[in-house]
Order: sequence, then C-alpha cells, then structure tokens
Amino acid sequence: MSVILNPYLSFRDNAREAMEFYQTVFSGDLTVSTFRDFHMSEDESELDKVMHSQLDAPNGLVLMASDTPNRMEYTPGGSITVSLSGDDEPSLRGYWDGLAAGASITQPLEKAIWGGSFGMLIDRFGVSWMVNING
Repeated sequence: MSVILNPYLSFRDNAREAMEFYQTVFSGDLTVSTFRDFHMSEDESELDKVMHSQLDAPNGLVLMASDTPNRMEYTPGGSITVSLSGDDEPSLRGYWDGLAAGASITQPLEKAIWGGSFGMLIDRFGVSWMVNING
C-alpha cells in the first residue's frame, strides 16, 4: 500500500483558469468537475465553478484544486508554499519560467549559499512557490 502527498489549492472563482495555466507549465492530463456535474450547489452562480480538478503530469507530479463556495470563508494564498525541488535542472528551470509569467518574484532563481539554485515567487493566481535545484 502506498501513500501520496500532493497540494490541493483553493481559489474563489478561477480554479479552472489556474489549472489550465498550470497545465501549460507542467503539461499532463487535466480533469475538471463542476458543482453542476455533481448537483452540489443550489446557487445558480456556483454551478459552473470547479468542485474538483486534478492535473496529472507525466513525471508523476499531481496538483489538485477547486473553487471555494461563496458561503465559505476564503483567504487567497492561505499559509502554504508549494515547493519544487530536485536535480533535474532543465525541468525545474522550465517550471520556474512558466510559473514566473505574470508572477511577483520574491527571490530570483539564482545560486544559493548551499550550492544549488533557489527562487521564490507568488504566481498570478496568488499561489506561493519555491524552486530549489540541487547543486
């Protein structure tokens, strides 16, 4: 039996747009289900919002997301940072470049004191990311 840990991101009204963006960054297969698909909202304005979405990237990365219903409290970005790390420099630099489109760079991706490269950004959807390339 195995266990998998992966990020599940919350948005208010733009989960579909965000996940389609992440698909351009990570590639892979994206599935999206709406509240309408599962008859999970009586609020007409929420029927086409994302109840659940999942991006399965070819390298095993999995990212999930949904829209937060209007009746629930929502804090953009929350208190989590998604971290991408490893020694596959071309892939990690590609992810950085993709995520950086329209992002606020809080720490440029550059050589770190520990010998690798490290950078931080907040993407255009308010999600915080760290990228660490092992040196």
